[in-house]
Amino acid sequence: MSDDLEKLAEAEQQLPPEIEEKRRKGQLRTGYTTGTCATAATKAALLAMITKTPVKEVTVTLPKGSIMTLAIKDCKFDDNSGQCVVIKDAGDDPDVTNGAEIVSTVTWTDSVGTIDIDGGKGVGHVTKPGIGLEIGKPAINPTPMKMITNAVNEVASEQLRNKGVKVVISVPKGEELAKLTDNPRLGILGGISILGTSGIVIPYSTGSFTASIRQGLDVAKAMGHDTVVLTTGGRSDDFAKELLKLPDHCIVQMGDFAAYSVRQAAMKGMKKVIIAGFIGKLSKMAMGVKQTHVKGSHVDMDFLASVAKECGASDELVNEIKKANTARHVSEIVMEHKLNGYFDKLCEKVYTMMTEHTKGQVEIECIMFDFDSKIIGKYPR
Repeated sequence: MSDDLEKLAEAEQQLPPEIEEKRRKGQLRTGYTTGTCATAATKAALLAMITKTPVKEVTVTLPKGSIMTLAIKDCKFDDNSGQCVVIKDAGDDPDVTNGAEIVSTVTWTDSVGTIDIDGGKGVGHVTKPGIGLEIGKPAINPTPMKMITNAVNEVASEQLRNKGVKVVISVPKGEELAKLTDNPRLGILGGISILGTSGIVIPYSTGSFTASIRQGLDVAKAMGHDTVVLTTGGRSDDFAKELLKLPDHCIVQMGDFAAYSVRQAAMKGMKKVIIAGFIGKLSKMAMGVKQTHVKGSHVDMDFLASVAKECGASDELVNEIKKANTARHVSEIVMEHKLNGYFDKLCEKVYTMMTEHTKGQVEIECIMFDFDSKIIGKYPR
């Protein structure tokens, strides 16, 4: 795959303008990852066991060497085990795990010098390839694994000369929270993942969303599929599952990152990409907007009116579309006037733009849904 394509994809990892402005002004509060929470809870439980004293807060060393202090909500211990709870604080990021209890239960074992880290209730287990974790193992990513291991060595190096440590990370509401994530689609079942590469949650991180897009594509590829559906959100995701009858792991939410997603699909060797969504986001893609965040770009009624003109609309109808309130309103006007070929024409323009974004290196198809889950536009036919 060409270097140019990769550079273009990476260049589009940018925040929406209003969020970028807040970030630049230092108005967004950062949080910490589930991996950092699990590390803090583990370290606190070990300290309590060793010192025979309840721990109220603990410092954690993040992957790049900085130090963070986290509060401990609950701390229980005896001579052989300890359990501590940390409440996940995602800062100003709209993270579904914000406020979740991350629990670490630590026990001494007879396996001298060993550190065994496992997932308990509410931590998912891996059932599909393509996410960089072994099938059958808990969904605890490598960086949190390393952070927890380092914390154990830091606190219990003396004890590890005579015994081992068993660490079990659990999330009491993890199974329920996981339903709000992509974990079931990725084959991570039974709970959330323990994540984090930096230890810190950056509010509205473009990187975290684009990483989930790449991971979704990797799973589809690892499962032997070369066709994926890129959807614009939850409803289009549900409609695509119902109508296209592809496995869940072949349907990836691209959100607002249209150009980035198709380029990633091309770079990962996908043969076909189906773009699926509603008129609002698809009309922006048809115009060539690469990132379709609702406040970062606007539906252009003049553009939608020009498409109507291409389809033979009268001047009166064209003017009516120009005055429409929303893209959905445009679709209602078009349907009321029975303007044939309009939605197909928009899909054709999406097809053209997405083909340009990928330099023709992947087959593109575009489908448009109405709000009752019916396909109203498609290209190619």
